[in-house]
Amino acid sequence: MDAWSQLIETFFNWQAMAQVIPDLLTVGLPNTLILALTSGVIGSLLGMVLAVMGISRHAVPRWIARIYTDIFRGLPAAVIILLIGIGLGPIVRQLTGSTNPYPLGIFALSLMAAAYIGEIFRSGIQSVDKGQMEAARALGFSYGSTMRLVIIPQGIRRVLPALVNQFIALIKDSSLIFFLGLLASQREIFRVGNDAAANSGNLSPLVAAGILYLILTIPLTHLVNLIDRRLREGRREAAAPTGTADPAGTSPSGVTPGGQP
Repeated sequence: MDAWSQLIETFFNWQAMAQVIPDLLTVGLPNTLILALTSGVIGSLLGMVLAVMGISRHAVPRWIARIYTDIFRGLPAAVIILLIGIGLGPIVRQLTGSTNPYPLGIFALSLMAAAYIGEIFRSGIQSVDKGQMEAARALGFSYGSTMRLVIIPQGIRRVLPALVNQFIALIKDSSLIFFLGLLASQREIFRVGNDAAANSGNLSPLVAAGILYLILTIPLTHLVNLIDRRLREGRREAAAPTGTADPAGTSPSGVTPGGQP
């Protein structure tokens, strides 16, 4: 068997792929989406708290947010998952009596996501023009109401592409949860493919798992580009001059170039 034939047989054995597809769709896909969506929601809530702490007027919450972000962005994802999943596992078992590592995996992904999403929110909030705050305060809004109703919504809108990118990263990072030894019914896409590859002695199931990841992430990548393009076009339209002359030569004030109204 030459090298090319061996490559095809090892990675693109269609029979081995077909055998694992049902488990990928019925077990791996739902669990991957549950892990990514749940940790994305929790991470977004924690991230918003970190963002508000990061722009606080007081030094203590700013430093807490900074230290948290530096730690969880600096450590490898696998290390965080092992520290939380295995390190906190005995404590959780003593408190709840549960040996299920699935919630700990979600917790670990959420803490990692919060560090990145918090920085995304903070940059978005700080990108809003200071005049927005001044105008809202001049209208009688309190600082908290201004942040909640004016500044934060604008900041979130500006960072939507980055948030979708972070969700794509969560879909891929969910594959690391297999370190915690999930039950057969809790396996995500990678673990399903990895188990099938180990049982068959062929790596084609892992390629099938990779294709499923591409099916999930490529449309989201194009969605990011679409959102970014829409936001940029909206900003250009908002920045366009409103006082342009009409075809008849009338200025915005209704006065013709010759000085006649």
